[in-house]
Amino acid sequence: MTPLYINFNGEILPADSKLLSIANRGFKYGDGLFESMRMLKGQLKFADMHADRLQRSMKALKMDGYSQMDDYFLKEKAEQLSIRNKARNGRLRLTVYRDSEGFYAPSQNKAGYCLEFQPADDSRYVLNEKGLIVDLFTDLPKACNYLSNIKTCNALIYVMAALYKTQNNLDEVFLLNQNGFLCEAGSSNIFIWYQNHLYTPALSEGCVEGVMRQVVINIARQNNIPITEAQINPEILYEADEVFLTNASRGIQCVMGYGIRRYFNKMGKILIDEVNKS
Repeated sequence: MTPLYINFNGEILPADSKLLSIANRGFKYGDGLFESMRMLKGQLKFADMHADRLQRSMKALKMDGYSQMDDYFLKEKAEQLSIRNKARNGRLRLTVYRDSEGFYAPSQNKAGYCLEFQPADDSRYVLNEKGLIVDLFTDLPKACNYLSNIKTCNALIYVMAALYKTQNNLDEVFLLNQNGFLCEAGSSNIFIWYQNHLYTPALSEGCVEGVMRQVVINIARQNNIPITEAQINPEILYEADEVFLTNASRGIQCVMGYGIRRYFNKMGKILIDEVNKS
């Protein structure tokens, strides 16, 4: 297997390097955030949108240096890592952590980062051939606050949801928010096609502010597809015509079934073609 390389605070190192100390705040407190991205044909997709979300998230977490992590920074570091790993297609994860001492209160707000690269075969977003079987994960509702839209390093709710998924032989799970409404999937945003209208949970419902979520919303509006960001009762899953999931790594993934309900995947096919064109 070809060894992989990472970028740790500007230095290209083997991915299996031992780098973090026991004092790292990302490890001790989950004091950080991350950005999942996709490189296709040697280009970082939607770099401007990733940079915008990253900067706003760092600012919300009161981390210094957010202005330096713009789209130029992301594209440059991603391309360097792509060349070093000898792969033009892949998935990237940028983890940003508060590089500081202190207990809950940090002694400073300087940010450190690590960029990882995982090569992939596909040079475009590909719709899944086999639809996903999904169910609700109700053990841990997700809170609705200004941190809910950020991809923070505190991901225990998603870990527990993933364990539930594995234990119940599911492909994915839907999370509910504190009020019992649909929030998101375990690693994706949710879209529902119902009565010739596209719906997705509003950001006020506690979902992550996904880049691919916004890409799909923009494409729908540009193509006169009616779309609404809303508060969604999970009961709609029994009546919906189509359900699909979105994230920046995989693009669009179609859901085949929820309970006894089975879905079509017409809109997902249309939208993923438009995503690839973009």
